[in-house]
Amino acid sequence: MPHIKILPEVLSNKIAAGEVVERPASVVKELIENAIDAQSSQVVVEIQKGGRALIRVSDNGTGMDRDDAILSIERYATSKIRDEKDLFSIGTLGFRGEALPSIASVSDLEIITRSGDSDVGTRIIARGGKIEDVTDIGAPRGTLISVRRLFFNTPARRKHLKSEQTEMGHISDTVTRMALARTDIHFKFFHNGKTLANWAPTATPLHRIADVLGTSLQDHLYEVNGERSDIRINGFVASPENTRSTSRGMYIYVNGRFVRDKILHHAVMQGYAGRLMKGKFPVVVLFVKLPFDQVDVNVHPTKNSVRFAEPREVHDFIEKSIAKTLDTSDRPGWGRRGLRMVPRKPQPYVHASLQTQVSEPAAQPLSQPYGRPVDATGLLWQKAPFSSLRLIGQLHNSYIVCESEDGLILIDQHAAHERVVFESLKAAYRKSEIPSQKLLIPERLELSHREASILDELLKHFSGIGLEIEPFGGRTYLVRSVPDILTGKPVAPLVTEIIEKAAEIGLVSGLNRAVDESLIIMACHGAIRAGQKLSDEQMKTLLKQLDEVQNATHCPHGRPTVIYKSLRQLEKDFKRIV
Repeated sequence: MPHIKILPEVLSNKIAAGEVVERPASVVKELIENAIDAQSSQVVVEIQKGGRALIRVSDNGTGMDRDDAILSIERYATSKIRDEKDLFSIGTLGFRGEALPSIASVSDLEIITRSGDSDVGTRIIARGGKIEDVTDIGAPRGTLISVRRLFFNTPARRKHLKSEQTEMGHISDTVTRMALARTDIHFKFFHNGKTLANWAPTATPLHRIADVLGTSLQDHLYEVNGERSDIRINGFVASPENTRSTSRGMYIYVNGRFVRDKILHHAVMQGYAGRLMKGKFPVVVLFVKLPFDQVDVNVHPTKNSVRFAEPREVHDFIEKSIAKTLDTSDRPGWGRRGLRMVPRKPQPYVHASLQTQVSEPAAQPLSQPYGRPVDATGLLWQKAPFSSLRLIGQLHNSYIVCESEDGLILIDQHAAHERVVFESLKAAYRKSEIPSQKLLIPERLELSHREASILDELLKHFSGIGLEIEPFGGRTYLVRSVPDILTGKPVAPLVTEIIEKAAEIGLVSGLNRAVDESLIIMACHGAIRAGQKLSDEQMKTLLKQLDEVQNATHCPHGRPTVIYKSLRQLEKDFKRIV
């Protein structure tokens, strides 16, 4: 009896669907790509219940006649590749001939389409990959595809779909990426009947970036333009001051296709080398163009990965183009030399918790403070409170240098104060007593549509952490109150980072975690900075505050606040002992 069998076509299509259709956003991506390839000037995306109930994409492109419409849901049927040579010189977004049959195999699919040469349109109904009905229908030129009950016949896949809000986040990201790449197309985007975006065609990419990512970013973008041999690069890079805590703000395209590529990602980060804080990522919208035969987009069914014929040349050109743009920008102190050579000046702002004349401590003592006794095997400096250390001074306006009985102690002033502020905020939150300050003039926030949707979910929880933010129409919000620790500081970076963290962990992870992450971000923004000169009294105050908190040896992000060097180790380093 033979052991090897030919799989049924329906089962083969389900396997292909597992590669192509990972979640509702994958369906949206494939359908928009087909609409763009059909030379559409308008694309409308309609979603219901995060894609579980309905995904509908309509366009005004070339459309299909009856025969082509029927063939379109057959595997490996495509109008974009004719022979093997075409496979290695691909200029379209969709080309594999797997998208529609893969989607059809795991959903109820409806296609309504009409080509410009046809007097009547075609309507096709397919369920689970099988065509059930083909009829003539009156329809405008173009194509409308409706996907219902996604993964209805693959319950394991449907079970693993995330919440409606999470899936909509991925869909929003997909639409955003497509819209940024094609400024000549009018994109409309709806969810549960509500308009999320209506982006008309724009004359320049900068206008589309402002429409999609928010107008507040527009004034902080610098244009990149360059050409070398067969490689062309253009787009915009943001000021190093406008960073994100994830790489979500990096939009990189190769021949119009959004890609996730380690080489390109590394090239961008190298272009910003010396300008970004550790753990921060720039905002860029970058378009790389090169001959189609110099890049292989047939690496993975999702078509998010590429392979370059000359990866080093592409990497170096992007890195140098970005670095040159930042070096020649008209903002003083932005140049690489400027950032490396110009010493940082002391900042005038000092957090109130370090003002020695304040009678009440910033952080209330918590149970089992740091200075409690430890095992006899502990280091000598661990057996005494921080406040008992002898203060030597400040190193590079960033590190507090202290002496213990047994050696040398270095304290990272930002990390240490971040821990103090976080514990203070957390204790105040538990008591619903985070003090806030009304802003005389509310601060205005312009967000992207995905950021706005996440913020809407968070608004009801912000009052508990001292933030009062209210909608002001569309994707605009007004910040009316901020926690006392943030008085006088810009709020937009804080809110953006909280939104990004919420998107990263997902609100379904639990409100408590979301609040903790928000408090950590607030503590980071409210703490004293590296490069800020402190008086002896301010440093002593910080040492006392460290005695009053738990986990004083690490900041809320997990970085160490303290480095210890024993006297014995110092003597070994200086070859006094062996």
